[in-house]
Amino acid sequence: MRIALAGISHETNTYCRDMTPASAFHLFRGEKMLQMAGQESDVGGAVDACAELGVEAVPILFANTQPSGIIDRVAYDEFKDEILFGLSEALGHGLDGCVLLLHGAGVVDGIPDLEADLAASVRALVGDLPLAASFDLHGNFTAAMTDALNAVFVCHEYPHIDLHHRAREAVEIVVDMAKTGRRTACELIELPLLLPTTTTFEGVGQERLQRLLELEQQAGCVDLSWCHGFPYADVDHVGSFVAATYYPHQADAAKSAAATFAEELWAHREGFRPLSLGAAQAISAAQVAYAEHGDDGPIVINETSDNCGGGTPGDGTHLLRAMLEAGLGANACFGFIVDAEVAAQAHEAGVGQTIHVSLGAKTDDLHGTPLEMEVYVKALHDGRVVMQHMFKGMRLNLGPMARIVVDDMDIVVASRRSQTFDREPFLAVGIDVFKYKYVALKSSNHFRAGFQHLAGAIVTADPPGLSTHHIEVFPRQNTAKALWPINEQAQYP
Repeated sequence: MRIALAGISHETNTYCRDMTPASAFHLFRGEKMLQMAGQESDVGGAVDACAELGVEAVPILFANTQPSGIIDRVAYDEFKDEILFGLSEALGHGLDGCVLLLHGAGVVDGIPDLEADLAASVRALVGDLPLAASFDLHGNFTAAMTDALNAVFVCHEYPHIDLHHRAREAVEIVVDMAKTGRRTACELIELPLLLPTTTTFEGVGQERLQRLLELEQQAGCVDLSWCHGFPYADVDHVGSFVAATYYPHQADAAKSAAATFAEELWAHREGFRPLSLGAAQAISAAQVAYAEHGDDGPIVINETSDNCGGGTPGDGTHLLRAMLEAGLGANACFGFIVDAEVAAQAHEAGVGQTIHVSLGAKTDDLHGTPLEMEVYVKALHDGRVVMQHMFKGMRLNLGPMARIVVDDMDIVVASRRSQTFDREPFLAVGIDVFKYKYVALKSSNHFRAGFQHLAGAIVTADPPGLSTHHIEVFPRQNTAKALWPINEQAQYP
């Protein structure tokens, strides 16, 4: 049996000022996809599932990059054409099904729904062959997308520690359909909800996820998925979504379970209102938390509003400036701020030197103003790390990194955009986070996979930024419907 694997994965923040070109994407073709075996990623999970099921994986192309602005049309067309050509070639040698590895929040210049366009094009090519897809939790879905697919598997957890499991399930259902000749179908429910980035490790997110899994088990269907949605996209289909995948005999139970979950999600919407703290407020809250929980581990302060994983530049200075002004000194470390110029300065000067830098805020004014200061270069690193929690085993290149010291505070500077997932960027430059009272980083929730178990407490800072929880500040020119919480009069069903 032969199963094709392909995908384009991008979380598009349409409020970013710059378009995302082809050069921004990492391209994995053929053997490079197969080399991702063993990684806890969507591609790794699909490749591993094929191997364990005795299925020949036919890798076509997987294109992905950091969340950023709208994708250039030429770039998307090139990737799409390559996938369709590769599938056409594979069909000529015999193909039993296809698994697409997607995100769910892709927006292309002139195409507001990347996933629907790609899935429909693949469906037109492969005909009735089994076609399933795995997705990130932060997608904006449409019926056009689910209608083109036999099965939808959205990762359940945020942090996304189960992407590899969901891709595995997509392979398993394609194999089952290919063997039995049966076909599954999808049901999609859209809710007019704009949810802030909400973890499933605790609180309302965890509660709703457990309810979803309970309803899925009761229904006995193939899958029940909850897609939180991606609020940082000005598209007509923005919202939150429930998707059910089922065989014909499971249809009634699956649709009923999906409807029940959607109704209960709407009823619990007030639980998703975030508590938003400015930078100084977050530091004050962290100091209170340390007094109460400091013996349990460092207090982690996450700057959710400058999360590269939501499309931001990662060079915001709001939180770092407030930490310096609060005089946290040797009690705190910050890891990391993205500034290739400062990292290069530090590498040129060398360890042990003191240099003048203009740190951060080089992208726009929204994320702050540059920090002009004298810094001591403590350590340098090439920025190549291996992820240890979320996406375990995946290599991450942050570009040249530097550990600089200002007023006795350790600050990590990296050259390439990324949120902080785990301790590796700190360890790379010799920082043991357990030796600090306060550990600050830029991430909304993925950091929890690597930090929640070691933190005495977590405090979220939400100063101005492109991934702020204040989603009401973003204009909605392409969305006609009323959306909660922007419009308290929004109705469901």
